[in-house]
Amino acid sequence: MQNWIFDIRSRSFVLLTILFLILTALVYYGVTESFDQSVATFFSQNIGNPTIDIIMQYVTESGDVFNMLMFGILMLIIPKTRRIGITLMILIVLSTLLAGYIKCGLDRDRPDFEYEGVPFPVEISRDTFALFCEGGYNASYPSGHAARSMIFGIILGYALSERFPRGAYLMFLYPIMISISRIYVLQHYPMDVIGGTVIGIMLAGVMAKRTKLYKIFDKSKT
Repeated sequence: MQNWIFDIRSRSFVLLTILFLILTALVYYGVTESFDQSVATFFSQNIGNPTIDIIMQYVTESGDVFNMLMFGILMLIIPKTRRIGITLMILIVLSTLLAGYIKCGLDRDRPDFEYEGVPFPVEISRDTFALFCEGGYNASYPSGHAARSMIFGIILGYALSERFPRGAYLMFLYPIMISISRIYVLQHYPMDVIGGTVIGIMLAGVMAKRTKLYKIFDKSKT
């Protein structure tokens, strides 16, 4: 998974930045509105299976900023995973704040549908934090959950890649599940989670390089 870690001046980062700007422009000018609304409508009309509802609710809450910070702290406490913990902690905070400020600037409304599935066992979080910026809490684009879950997929997948070269890619199932769950519980549109995913890839790739995450392999060989 070496290709998932890159420098801020790399071609990968530039291309991802351009992609995110294009996605943001499409959302801002309403080009994707019909697509987003049709997908949200489909999910709103097809929820109601008790088992799936509960699973999706717990999956989406696992991506809450508090839960992820607790996991990062746990990684930080364990000496062998301390570098992973530091990287995760920085990325969780950065991605949450960045998504919050972009939401404030774009101010896209969340899906306006009544959730008619099984009642939530816990309150569904909206995870928008933007200092000195009001109105972002109810904004939709981009998804902070999608950004953080992709960060987890990349960082933990990379940490496992030496011992499980192929199995490490299974970590990407987590951001996929989070993204689906955010649409399922009617908190986000598809373009929201796509935008959040791109942010997660950008931040994880650069920060993993900055924090020299690759050194975890050096320690494992000694």
